[in-house]
Amino acid sequence: MKTIDGKILAAKITEAVRTEMAVLQPKLGRAPKMDIIVVGEDPYSIKYVNSKKKKSEEVGIECDVHLLSATTKQEELLHLIDQLNQNNQVDAILVQLPLPEGFDEQQVLEAIDYRKDVDGLHPMNVGLMQRVEDPIIPCTSRGILSLLQEAKVDIAGKHCVVVGRSSLVGYPTAQLMLKMNATVTVCHSQTENLAQHTKEADILILATGNPLLVTPDMMKPGVVVIDVAINFDNGKMVGDAYHPAYLDKLGKVVSAITPVPGGVGPMTVVSLLQNCLDLYKKHHNLEIK
Repeated sequence: MKTIDGKILAAKITEAVRTEMAVLQPKLGRAPKMDIIVVGEDPYSIKYVNSKKKKSEEVGIECDVHLLSATTKQEELLHLIDQLNQNNQVDAILVQLPLPEGFDEQQVLEAIDYRKDVDGLHPMNVGLMQRVEDPIIPCTSRGILSLLQEAKVDIAGKHCVVVGRSSLVGYPTAQLMLKMNATVTVCHSQTENLAQHTKEADILILATGNPLLVTPDMMKPGVVVIDVAINFDNGKMVGDAYHPAYLDKLGKVVSAITPVPGGVGPMTVVSLLQNCLDLYKKHHNLEIK
C-alpha cells in the first residue's frame, strides 16, 4: 500500500509559489494581498487563520486578519466585505467558516466579489469550475486533485465515488472529478447500501467525519483512497477509513491512500496560497499556469 504524503507535496508547492512570487513582485510593484475575516472567538478558527497568515507571509503574500466579535451584526460584516471588494490593493478575500449562529453564511459568501473569492465558494466560481480552463477551485478540492496528480493516478474514465456532499468538500470535489472526466457517484447520509457503491470505486474520496464508516471490506481491490476527514478516537487523529486498527486490512486492499494526519490536511493551506497567487495574476491580467 502506497502512502500519498501531503506534507512532502505541500512543501514542494510552497517552494514553487515562493519562487514565482519572488519573480512577479518586482515586476508588478507590490505583493499579493489577502484579507481574512474571523467572526467570534473560536480558538480553533483563530489558530487555523494564524497558520494561514504565517504560511502566506512565508511565501511573500501580505495577509491582514480582521478579528470581529461574535456580537458583530451581519450588516457590519457585509459592510467590511464591501470595503475590501472596492479596495484595488486587495486581491483575495476569505471569510473563515463556520460563522457564529445567526449569520446567513450563504449571503456572506455571495457578498464577496467572485474575482477575489480565494476559497472558490461563490456561486459564480462554483459554476465557472465546469466552464473555464483556470477556475478558482475550493482549497481542499484543489489539494485532492494535486495529490492524485502527484501520485500519477489516472482520473479520466475512472469511477470516482465521493462519500459526503458538503458545500466545502464533497460537492465541489465531485464537480472537479467530473471536470477531470471521471465517472462520479456521490453518496451521503441518505444513501442506501453504501457498500454497493464504494465497492465499485477506482478512486474513493471520503469526507464525512464519521470514522470507520467505510471499512476495508467495503472497498474494491486496488482502489485509491483519499481520506479527507479529521476525527479523534481516544485522543488520536484518524480519518474516515485511515485508522490504526485497520491498517493491515487496508494494506491488502488499497493500492494507495492519504494518511491522517499528513495527507489532505497540509494541502488545504498550500492550495489557498496557489489560489491567492492565481487571483493576483488574474488581477494583473497575467496567464495562469
